[in-house]
Amino acid sequence: MPADEPFPGEHDALTAQALKAMAHPLRWKILCALGDNELHFGDIVALTGTSPSNISRHLEQLRSKRILISRKEGNRVFYRIRNGQLVMLIATMRNVLCPANLEGRLRGSRHRGGD
Repeated sequence: MPADEPFPGEHDALTAQALKAMAHPLRWKILCALGDNELHFGDIVALTGTSPSNISRHLEQLRSKRILISRKEGNRVFYRIRNGQLVMLIATMRNVLCPANLEGRLRGSRHRGGD
């Protein structure tokens, strides 16, 4: 088994850790800003409206959970979501869980007896 592959049974824990990392509001904002694009660190700071040191900490969390990858070009660092499957997962979660969809679900559940 390759050294970077999880042991059998670790997949559930790794998945839960990745989802927990994505659940933080600022990290979610970063992921939504990235979408299927590659962005420079400064662009991520501008799009999120948060301090560079705060963004740096959260980008590192997403990298350590293997959600993001980065590359350097001179003194600039670019980030993107690791692969297309994660991009699709994040897009689906955003479509299902965005505030407008949640409000519609709440209204619908009130009419059905509040599932």
